[in-house]
Amino acid sequence: MNLKSLLLSSDEKTVRILRRVLSDLEISVEHCSATDDAIRRITRQRFEAIIVDAANPEASSVLRGAKAAPVNKRALTIVLVESSVGLKGGFEMGAHFVLHKPFAVERAKASFRAVRALMKRERRVKMRVPVEIPVECQGTGHYTAKTIDLCEGGMALQFSGRVAKETALRFSLELPGMDKKLEIYGELAWEGNGHQAGVRFKDTTDEQRNVLRQWLNSQLPEPEQDDPPVNCRLTDLSLGGGYLTTSSPFPRGTRVILKIKTADLEVRAGGVVLVAHPEFGMGVEFLQTTTEQRDQVLRMITTLRANGDRSPQLQVEPEGLETSWPDEGSSTFQASASQSFSTEISGSDDALVDLFRHKFQVPVEAFLEQMREQRQSVESHSS
Repeated sequence: MNLKSLLLSSDEKTVRILRRVLSDLEISVEHCSATDDAIRRITRQRFEAIIVDAANPEASSVLRGAKAAPVNKRALTIVLVESSVGLKGGFEMGAHFVLHKPFAVERAKASFRAVRALMKRERRVKMRVPVEIPVECQGTGHYTAKTIDLCEGGMALQFSGRVAKETALRFSLELPGMDKKLEIYGELAWEGNGHQAGVRFKDTTDEQRNVLRQWLNSQLPEPEQDDPPVNCRLTDLSLGGGYLTTSSPFPRGTRVILKIKTADLEVRAGGVVLVAHPEFGMGVEFLQTTTEQRDQVLRMITTLRANGDRSPQLQVEPEGLETSWPDEGSSTFQASASQSFSTEISGSDDALVDLFRHKFQVPVEAFLEQMREQRQSVESHSS
C-alpha cells in the first residue's frame, strides 16, 4: 500500500526533484499548482503528508484546511521555504517540518527518509481492525463494553449501558489468541450516538505496545514493515534531553524511541522531538511522566555518561506524532506527557530543554552557537 502525499507548488524544478525523490521512497505524489484544487483534494482524500511551497501566497490556508478536514487533521505537514524566509516562517504556518529551497536530490532524500518512516508509523497507529471483544472499564465507577474496532493508539467502544463520563479509566480486555490479559489506561476522546465512545490510550508501556502490535499484525494479511532506525550521535546531554546529529532528523513533534545497543545491554527511552534541523540533527526531550519512563531515562543517561567521549551510537525510531502538539503559530511546546527530569529532581529549569522549546525557530547556525555557549558555561561551572 503506497504512502500518499499532496504537493502544492508552482516551481517546476522543485516539483521535478520531489517527484523523483518521493518516487524513489515509494511515496506517491498528487501535484497541485492551484490552491482551490489542493483544498478540494484534502477534503476528499486521505494523505499521509501535505507539502506546500511557501512561495504560494495561500499556502497557509491549505495547511489550515488540512487541519480542519477530519480525514487529514493528523497528516504530516511540510513547508518549503527560501533561505531568506528561514525556519520561523515555515513553523508560523503550522509546519511539522521546514525544508529550505533550493535543494538537490540527495539532500531532499536524506530529509524525506525520516519523514517516510514517520508516515508509515502514523498510518500503522491509525490502522483499525474491526473486532468485538468484551471490555471492563474501571474508574471511580465500573462499566462494561465491547470493542467496535482496535488500533495501536486506541479503540472504539459500545458501552452496555451509559457511557463513562470520567477523564481517565483503566481498561481490561483479552485479545483473541494472546495468553495475557491487557490492562491499559486511556481517556475518552469522543462520544457518539447509541452509547458509543472512542478511547485514546495513555502512558502505554513497552510491553503493552508490543502486545498490541503483535496482535494487530497477526490480523493484517500483509503487515507493513517499519523502516530501519535512524543512526545518530549525541553532542549535548542534560537530565531532560539531548541533541543528536543525523542527516535524517525526524520532524518536530515526533514521539521517538531512543536505543543504545552495546555488547552487554540494550537501553531504551522515550522522547519528543522539539527541534528539527534538516540534514543536521534534532533536539529531543525525554518523556518522564511514569515511573517506567523515568527509570528508562535514568539508565540511558547513566550509560551515556559512563561512556564519556566514547559515546555509543544511538538509534532512533518514530512512535508517531505527539497528540498534544501546539496550535498553529504557537512558540511553546505544551505536551502534557513531557516533563523535565531536572525540574522534578531539583526544582530548577533544564537549560538545554529550555533552549529546545524556545529557540526551535532560530537558524541552525545561531542555534548551534547558543548550544555551544551553554555547553561551555556548564563545563566551566563544573570544573
